[in-house]
Amino acid sequence: MSKNINRATAAGILIALGIIYGDIGTSPLYVLNAIVSGKIISEDLILGSLSCIIWTLTLQTTVKYVILTLKADNRGEGGIFSLYALVRRQKKWLVLPAMIGGAALLADGIITPPISITSAVEGLKQIPLFADITTKTIVIIVLAILCLLFFLQQFGTASIGKLFGPIMTIWFLMLGALGLSHLTDDLYIFKALSPHYAIELLTVYPSGFWILGSVFLCTTGAEALYSDLGHCGRGNIRVSWVFVKACLILNYLGQGAWLLANYKSIYN
Repeated sequence: MSKNINRATAAGILIALGIIYGDIGTSPLYVLNAIVSGKIISEDLILGSLSCIIWTLTLQTTVKYVILTLKADNRGEGGIFSLYALVRRQKKWLVLPAMIGGAALLADGIITPPISITSAVEGLKQIPLFADITTKTIVIIVLAILCLLFFLQQFGTASIGKLFGPIMTIWFLMLGALGLSHLTDDLYIFKALSPHYAIELLTVYPSGFWILGSVFLCTTGAEALYSDLGHCGRGNIRVSWVFVKACLILNYLGQGAWLLANYKSIYN
């Protein structure tokens, strides 16, 4: 892998889509809802939160992981344990932050799949046929899906990538298309591309700083870009991320445009 880590191939990109982006790809299902839930919806909140999401994906995921962290490979391998091996060669005391990182990775691995799958299954309520679905039924469906996914892991990462790659490609294309279809609801949403609105939300909006807890949900699972470096290769991850990020931002902008166009009638 170390010799080919910078190469990008069509098959490699497809596998990367199937392996890496499950968590971050489902984040549009719940991020904006988590931000505006229980708050007085306003233009400042919508534009500010969208700006925070866009710049979190840019700075936290693109710059930190895709550009910088992917360079810190250990003979082509990534992840917290590879990072542990790298820092151990420099200073022994760096083992402690590496252990903390490992604990955080385990915590994220425990909490993220249930949140993502539950949010997706709860979306069934929007379908008239499943409008009366109960919480107990949702829990059973989520547990069944989790058991199935963990059962499939025994067949290897490449097999999972080949299986879910086409599915994730269709998923992101759908996210992008749905977002694109709502951009014309309110073209003022493009103002969210400016970091000014993010800074204003965090500094001026009442309790705006605490909204960051919900904003960071948009980058949930981004650590997989580094942890799966050995499986997918740096080139495949970087190329696939361009496609994924474009689809995510289109979807978030579409959601924001719809909110801008309808929030007054919804709130009133």
